[in-house]
Amino acid sequence: MEERIGILVFGAVFVDIKGYPFSLYRADGRNAGKVVKVHGGVSRNIVEDIANVELRPTFISVVDEDGIGEEVVQKLTRHKVNTRFIKRISGGLGTWLAIFDTEGELMGSISQRPDLSSLEEVIREEGDYLFSRCDSVIIEIDMDSKLLKLIFNLAEKYHKKVYAAVSNMSIALERRDLLKTTACIVCNQQEAGMLFSEEFENMGLEEKLSSLSSLVVKAQFPQMIMTLGSEGAIYAEQNGNAGHCKAKKVHVIDTAGAGDAFFAGVAMGLTYGKNLMEACEIGTKLAASVVGTSENVNPRYLPEELGLESLTE
Repeated sequence: MEERIGILVFGAVFVDIKGYPFSLYRADGRNAGKVVKVHGGVSRNIVEDIANVELRPTFISVVDEDGIGEEVVQKLTRHKVNTRFIKRISGGLGTWLAIFDTEGELMGSISQRPDLSSLEEVIREEGDYLFSRCDSVIIEIDMDSKLLKLIFNLAEKYHKKVYAAVSNMSIALERRDLLKTTACIVCNQQEAGMLFSEEFENMGLEEKLSSLSSLVVKAQFPQMIMTLGSEGAIYAEQNGNAGHCKAKKVHVIDTAGAGDAFFAGVAMGLTYGKNLMEACEIGTKLAASVVGTSENVNPRYLPEELGLESLTE
């Protein structure tokens, strides 16, 4: 039976350490609460989100050689992620330390990224096989530039669309040339403000939409989505098409992972035949399902529940 590749996801795996205060959070004091550890990382979350819609993606990443690394791989495998190309190396896991307030909003974080340079070997040895068979490609645009160029060259060779997720906009700003060749960029309002040197937070919704549409055309980005939290998301395309997708009403428990689920929904929608508005609606539904729980990923859905053709056979 031919190996299924599905959506090809590149990126890092983190261990997320999250703190939740029992009462009002004080930045200058000691806060009683609970601390939990979960598997995280933008790309790891995204690949599990896709797998939870039964679409069987493939993950290209690194993990530690210890028990935690093996636990990550085993969990992804149980969720029907193709983990055959994950490398086990010393120091392969990153760490994200985050503190939330009682409303589930992120108050501050520190991250330590793992070294992904060993993935160059995987791409050089398996790249033609993977890219010739995949449905699309997802990358973290702030990965090492040498690694990104290898990925974009293979995507161009095999005519595969690349979707760019942002985990550190300060680094992503150095990749503006590559952003022009991605099929769609997804970032939040703060990140978009950094990307365009624009103060979106001081604008009304219609002004934000008009500004984003103009900036996307000028920057020659094919498609872009800017998430706005409780206001939903706005999107713009190079052809001038733009619009607004409303957020779902949900009781907020933990916002961590919601942006990754939104991105996963958008990438799935665009990969499997949806237009940008329809893809935004899928992303919005998945993000809402994450915000209402303490999990980093969306719960299980059947593809048909999101209007996607089943590709699990």
